[in-house]
Amino acid sequence: MTNLELAKAANRVRKGIVSSVHSAKAGHPGGSLSAADVYTFLYFEEMNINPDNPKDPDRDRFVLSKGHTAPGYYSALANRGFFPVDDLLTLRKLGSYLQGHPDMKHIPGVDMSSGSLGQGISAAVGMALAGKMDHKDYRVYTLLGDGEIQEGQVWEASMFAGARNLDNLCVIVDNNGLQIDGKIEDVCSPYPIDKKFEAFNFHVINADAHNFDELRAAFAEAKTVKDKPTAIIVHSVKGKGVSFMENNAGWHGKAPNDEEFAVAMADLEKIDAELEKAGEA
Repeated sequence: MTNLELAKAANRVRKGIVSSVHSAKAGHPGGSLSAADVYTFLYFEEMNINPDNPKDPDRDRFVLSKGHTAPGYYSALANRGFFPVDDLLTLRKLGSYLQGHPDMKHIPGVDMSSGSLGQGISAAVGMALAGKMDHKDYRVYTLLGDGEIQEGQVWEASMFAGARNLDNLCVIVDNNGLQIDGKIEDVCSPYPIDKKFEAFNFHVINADAHNFDELRAAFAEAKTVKDKPTAIIVHSVKGKGVSFMENNAGWHGKAPNDEEFAVAMADLEKIDAELEKAGEA
């Protein structure tokens, strides 16, 4: 896909995030929006996946370690064709298969149930090890939050991945700088993130989470790495695309009311218009 096509897809993903969280009257929009471009790149370009065959044994795997940003994950899956986009509006509602955290038993395209912070990367490491043991070529991707990496289990899993030379593993850290209680550096600083992963025998790449050229280069580089897992630190804006949510920790885990929803959708409609204009230029 071209960068313009990816940008349009990412804006659809953002609309799905805002709409679903508003409909649910609960959820986590901030970190979903910061990762929307990464979700889009993974599902529309990077990963070997097929919505018509979501259990293909040779598919690439994805584990959402920061499971609370499920609205972004679900929106990417829906817009990629794993299930109807209209179903996003059932998020967290009684009887819906779209629960507050990903559920591999009921949601097409979800490879691992997740939500307990720090645990998703361990599952991804296990999948990567299984791929090596089975002599399979699939790659395993996992997305972590920068607040989440304050969890000790993240580093146990990283130590194992580095020690076992799992070069089929790609860890992505969404570094938007904010968590529920404020700035990550004020709560319990994980910095320098890149140096920490390097110490665990990772190949480390830094990239702009909202620049598709940088994302494309980062993931392409990761595929060339041998005998080491890769960590891509993507530097992002929490709440990206919605004016009043950007860089605002207060939007980590709450839903917009009707008035805020209207403003948010207007912001995203404006982005759509700008992208259409860019396509005509």
